[in-house]
Amino acid sequence: MVQLERGRGGVSTLKRAATVALPESLVRPSFDEQNISDPTELRVALMELATSAGLLQQKRWSVALPDAASRTLILTMETPPTSSAELEEVLTWKIERGFSASLDELAISRERLPADADGRDRYLVVASHAAVLSEYEGIVQSLGWRAGLIVPRHIGEGQWLTANGSRGDALLLSSSAKGFTAVVFRGKQPLIIRTVACDSHECEDELYRLLLFYRDRRSGEAEKMGQLLSRVLIVGDLLAKERACEIVNETLDTNLRSLGAADLGLQLVTRELSFDAIAAPSGLATLSWR
Repeated sequence: MVQLERGRGGVSTLKRAATVALPESLVRPSFDEQNISDPTELRVALMELATSAGLLQQKRWSVALPDAASRTLILTMETPPTSSAELEEVLTWKIERGFSASLDELAISRERLPADADGRDRYLVVASHAAVLSEYEGIVQSLGWRAGLIVPRHIGEGQWLTANGSRGDALLLSSSAKGFTAVVFRGKQPLIIRTVACDSHECEDELYRLLLFYRDRRSGEAEKMGQLLSRVLIVGDLLAKERACEIVNETLDTNLRSLGAADLGLQLVTRELSFDAIAAPSGLATLSWR
């Protein structure tokens, strides 16, 4: 849990923050299976966490879910729809195929993105199984809190790469115990999103494949626009930061390092909390003043 204070010159300060270690079996993030084994135990843990952070009286929240609890896709329309009805029909087909679930089973958020280099319409779609999302919503409501925004973890982390208006593409690598999510941002919009389920020894090969796709399919567009990859943010323990940057630099002929809190305009007042631990919730917190 975090609360930020906006400072001068675009610098944010961590005003209040706390973390808690949960039993491994209490929350098992999954897209299509039960996530929370004991809602009462999780509710108690969150109350203790809010007390520790000095935020027990806070009622309005934004929530970053584990990435495995939801999925994110960029859907591209190969041909322009002739009507709004056709648009909805095509999007429904793509959503159900992409998430392997019927529309009735899903809680969906979608946003129209700028057209791609070929002029095709694109949509950012975030989906969770309604039953899974209701587990988390039920916990929040039982505490008397109101969640105005509930999004995957990588959406919160990505806010740090889209907030300052820097030129050039940006790469987020967000890992968990089961793999990683990679997002390439162009400006403030996602260009590529890939979630890869893999073991730690497979990560380097999977990252290399992703970077080759970006280099061969997208970096040409970036070069024409003066938007070559200029920033990398690596969050989580599955991908070693130095090694991941080596792979990025070797594949894309860059000279980048993973950004830290200070690079992104966040002042940490204590060393007891790592930026990796709070990147997602603190990124969401910055939305309150945009």
